[in-house]
Amino acid sequence: MIQPPKGFSLLEILVAFAIMAVALTIVLRIFGTGVNNAILSEEYTLAVQIAESLQARTGIEIPLEVGESSGDEGGKYHWLLKIIDVTPAPPPASTPANPNLPVAQPVPLYAVQVQVFWQDDGREMRSVDIRSLKMQ
Repeated sequence: MIQPPKGFSLLEILVAFAIMAVALTIVLRIFGTGVNNAILSEEYTLAVQIAESLQARTGIEIPLEVGESSGDEGGKYHWLLKIIDVTPAPPPASTPANPNLPVAQPVPLYAVQVQVFWQDDGREMRSVDIRSLKMQ
């Protein structure tokens, strides 16, 4: 009685290796994209924290004076802080019909713009902008 051969043929092994190579390529590509996205997300999070910190310090440690200032954090993140006076125009003087009506003075109002920018490993320039209004 002749025994059927046990094991796999060369063709079956080659097909299995081809399927495994395609599957591993897809898995590694997905893993690499996930790692890149995690790094980019971390960079954006750090940039937002820097911008929010600068904005919170404006009016406390950084005086509310019209102008621009810049600097860097850790040699990678560069920031630009702009303070613009946006105080509304004063209301018209009291009307002749009501000469005793007090004239309200406008409160000084400033637009604070913070831009944090950096260059990632792919040499693409990225940035985060935060804007707010502050009273003096």
